[in-house]
Amino acid sequence: MEFKQFMYNLKGHFTTITRHRHEVMKNCFRAGIFWQGLMHDMSKYSPSEFWVGVMHYQGTRSPNEGEREDYGYSKAWMHHKGRNKHHFEYWTDYNPETRMMTPVRMPKRYVIEMFCDRIAAGKIYKGDAYNDKCPLEYFNNGKARRNIDPETSRELEHLLTMLAEKGEDKTFAYIRRARFLGKKL
Repeated sequence: MEFKQFMYNLKGHFTTITRHRHEVMKNCFRAGIFWQGLMHDMSKYSPSEFWVGVMHYQGTRSPNEGEREDYGYSKAWMHHKGRNKHHFEYWTDYNPETRMMTPVRMPKRYVIEMFCDRIAAGKIYKGDAYNDKCPLEYFNNGKARRNIDPETSRELEHLLTMLAEKGEDKTFAYIRRARFLGKKL
């Protein structure tokens, strides 16, 4: 990669992940999960994720997709999902009965952070084309391929549907009430 392209990618990737993190932070604050907002995606600034992001930066999709195209897998994604509990892929474990890796139900606070992350990703990657239906559409497009705990999936889909139908203000108010009262999402 030539120097000019490298510098373009460096600036673009840093700007994208920082804008995304700040958008998630705003959403987490609205949801009442302040510490998670502050700590969200810090691993993206680690060398094993950041430099892969620079080398595969495109601006319209995750650099992990480019790494997968080059190598057949993404080491940066494996690093990321193993350190960030707001990804359902983190929540898998070996099931001694089935002798297979099985999805595990996510704690509510990480489902909420995942919801906040989905909104932010849609806003960053879709730009002006974003609307409150976009995160639900993205969720539905990947539903058949997703290996996620059924209850976790139901909770996330419920929040994304509420967002699509009622908007951010009502959905975040619902989340804060549910957290405060200790109710299911």
